[in-house]
Amino acid sequence: MSNFKGRVAIVTGAASGIGKQIAFRLAAEGAIPVIADLNLDAAGATAKEIQAKGSDAFAVAMNVVDEAQVEKGVADTVAKYGKIDILVSNAGIQIVKPIVDFPFADWKKLLAIHLDGAFLTTKACLKHMYAAKYGRVVYMGSVHSKEASKLKAPYVTAKHGLIGLAKVLAKEGAEYNVAANVVCPGFVRTPLVDKQIPEQAKELNISEADVIKHVMLKDTIDGQFTTTDEVADAVLYFAGASSTALSGQSMVVSHGWFMQ
Repeated sequence: MSNFKGRVAIVTGAASGIGKQIAFRLAAEGAIPVIADLNLDAAGATAKEIQAKGSDAFAVAMNVVDEAQVEKGVADTVAKYGKIDILVSNAGIQIVKPIVDFPFADWKKLLAIHLDGAFLTTKACLKHMYAAKYGRVVYMGSVHSKEASKLKAPYVTAKHGLIGLAKVLAKEGAEYNVAANVVCPGFVRTPLVDKQIPEQAKELNISEADVIKHVMLKDTIDGQFTTTDEVADAVLYFAGASSTALSGQSMVVSHGWFMQ
């Protein structure tokens, strides 16, 4: 892994959950995390937490499906720091319903946040990465980038799509020393997952305890949730790669739920 000192890293959805832990870990390694989040107040609070530990951090408002807001957040980052070295496309949501009952508006909303958001943030950052002949892009996929589950048609579709986007960027970005990879976590106990537990219990007509044991963790080797720190380990591995040798790859972090 390369030295993160002074590397400017935009992390979307970084005011909470996995994104927040990634930002903290990047800061601890000497990078400058840019907390890009729909909620600017929460992003600012996260940036202040990082600054209180002695590291630099910057907060920007970013609705990843709003092209103008994405472009502004990237432009404000470049105006402040002069570059963007790393993009971690992490923002996401979850909606669970069977396909037959899935509202088309919810399908479009979920795909927009995961796929359009990844595309728009990538596009906005690439011009600066290409000019600098350096960039590391990490997409937050999921075990659902590899595997399907009931009730999650748009989520599974979107997470599969991120692998395709990373592979294309790996080929297009290689001549500019820009690498693209996907981290694929299992279930991580974040607010996003906590929200799914009662929803799945209702849809599947089982208890919340059974959702955890027999749906979420049933195929893990140890019955454990993946942690935000474990996901951050994988993100930093790709974000700190010294070359493009590993570009276009995906790494599953799932306590054995899915084995490649």
